[in-house]
Amino acid sequence: MDAHIVNLKVGLMVKIKRSNGVIQDASITEVTAEKSVVRVEWLEDSISKAKEIDIENLLLLNPNLVEKMPPPSLPRRRTQIPKRELALPRNGIAIRSTRSRAQAQAALEVQIAPNLRMAEVEPVNYKNVSAVKCFAGRKSTCVRETERLKKQRDDRRTQLHEIRGKRAQEYDTSNPNWEFMKMITEFRASLDCYHPLSTSDPVELHKICVCVRKRPLSRKEKMKKEIDVITVSSKNVVLVHEPKMKVDLTKFLDNQPFKFDYVFDDSAINEEVYRFTAKPLVQTIFERGMATCFAYGQTGSGKTHTMGGDFSGKNQDSSKGIYALATQDVFSLLEQPRYKDLNLKVFVSFFEIYSGKVFDLLNKKTKLRIMEDNKQQVQIVGLLEQDVFCVDDVIMNIDMGSNYRTSGQTSANNYSSRSHAVFQIILRKKDKLYGQFSLIDLAGNERGADTNSADRLTRMESSEINKSLLALKECIRSLGQNNNYTPFRASKLTLVLRDSFIGENSRTCMMAMISPGLNSCEHTLNTLRYADRVKELCVDTPNEPECSTISQGNEINESLEQSDIRLLCEQIEAPSKICDMHVDVSRLLELEEQVVDEHREIQQKLLQWGDADNKLLKMTQLPDFNLETYTNILQSYMDERMEIFEEFDKSLKALRQALQKEEQAAKIKG
Repeated sequence: MDAHIVNLKVGLMVKIKRSNGVIQDASITEVTAEKSVVRVEWLEDSISKAKEIDIENLLLLNPNLVEKMPPPSLPRRRTQIPKRELALPRNGIAIRSTRSRAQAQAALEVQIAPNLRMAEVEPVNYKNVSAVKCFAGRKSTCVRETERLKKQRDDRRTQLHEIRGKRAQEYDTSNPNWEFMKMITEFRASLDCYHPLSTSDPVELHKICVCVRKRPLSRKEKMKKEIDVITVSSKNVVLVHEPKMKVDLTKFLDNQPFKFDYVFDDSAINEEVYRFTAKPLVQTIFERGMATCFAYGQTGSGKTHTMGGDFSGKNQDSSKGIYALATQDVFSLLEQPRYKDLNLKVFVSFFEIYSGKVFDLLNKKTKLRIMEDNKQQVQIVGLLEQDVFCVDDVIMNIDMGSNYRTSGQTSANNYSSRSHAVFQIILRKKDKLYGQFSLIDLAGNERGADTNSADRLTRMESSEINKSLLALKECIRSLGQNNNYTPFRASKLTLVLRDSFIGENSRTCMMAMISPGLNSCEHTLNTLRYADRVKELCVDTPNEPECSTISQGNEINESLEQSDIRLLCEQIEAPSKICDMHVDVSRLLELEEQVVDEHREIQQKLLQWGDADNKLLKMTQLPDFNLETYTNILQSYMDERMEIFEEFDKSLKALRQALQKEEQAAKIKG
């Protein structure tokens, strides 16, 4: 290094590399041999600037300084020096020389260490550490510290690369929610035990059984990289991992547990679900009881799959649904000796409740009427009860009825059931009701966001769905709390099922269907809270609720329905706007039905009036007809018809006003 320092003189112009990476010409102002550094200065915008640089780095940028320096001295050996020496110039050609003794000694050193001499002749690669060591002395403290920091940085990068590699194997880091997925996985691993429901577990009998079924992630959800936020920790506990974020953007999970009678994970099949839910209720109808089993949940959560059967594309295998499984057990019990002598006959009916109206799915979707007989029993007038003799007959009727069921597209599912489907298995003895099992596939519990910008038909159907689901929960709650009055008439669904709830020998099972995806988390929580409210009920000894009666042979008084709606809203403390909306929709449906009925009656009367007019006109063809009699009869005809048309005109105007009122309310809400 000393030889270098001698040649690095003060005032020598050299090239330096500044901290921003720019190559700058500068002048050497000081050389410090002890630290192997030099001080350089340069002008920038008439301002003098200075910097200390390691000689090693300086030589890398200024290779011409190295070329001017003599080679490093080597240890001498006692060798006879020839009289005529060879000097090796830069071109590598040996020539005779009469130079000094030092040059002769250098030629001898080439012969002793040819590799070192050739390295001097060849261009020097200063990026090679071994070559730099030939020109550099001991490193400065700054250089050593820089190298240490660089080594630490490289080590950290290597560790981080290894961690990312392991993480990529465990988690899909391209998923925007992979951090939540990691938290959920770690939470599941921390659970002490995991005891899912199995077929070996005993079946418990409940007055009201509430269970939950989790479906697996769909192919569409997997393509969207949805994560599973539902954990079934035991046979009766389900956990919802709701992703949340703090004010400082820190992500965390809100783990919310729910406990029910049974919880089925995404590996459960329909046969297993049926064994714990609907199967125990089959025995009830053979004991002159009324059984009810309904599936509740958001659209696309698996209600129709559970009740109707497995889907393969758009095709449904009805033999794997609870409808067919329950019927199969009914026919099996009929073959037992204790029931075989009762001469019971099996009938099935299948109808839907859509937008407050009832339609027969086994009779080409004929519109039906709900009436009450002299025993205050609710009857569906005109409902077809099809007698069946085997399970195949039942499956045929299920397939036929499912094809007529109303469906539509929602924000949650492209093919969503928009009506409540009620499949009934009826036992009759000598044409008298012996027992009845109602299996209900409820419509999806739509949110208001799905219908804010929809047309009137969609708004009304969603309003009816929400109202009926709310009324169903409140009716069950009223029964559990032994209330004196239960708002059964708040919806057609609860009115039809009234006798199934209030009978002395009645049992109910509710199946809450939930979707595991992150985007369905809010829907899932609403479903579980709904089911949790039902589970909290105590229904051991319910009193028969008080319910207003309907006169025999008269259609249901819709004003009673509106009063029950207001009672329902008071019980749940619903806002007045929501209550008014449901009342307006109920009023609109009432007027619609009234206008349609009056129109139908007028059409029938027109045929009668036509016959009467023909007879009256024939009377005028007689030569001795009485003109006064003719005018009196014609006037009576006109008065009767004018009165009918005036009443019909009032009903029609009232319906048009109700339509305008509903439209204005929807605009204000939107």
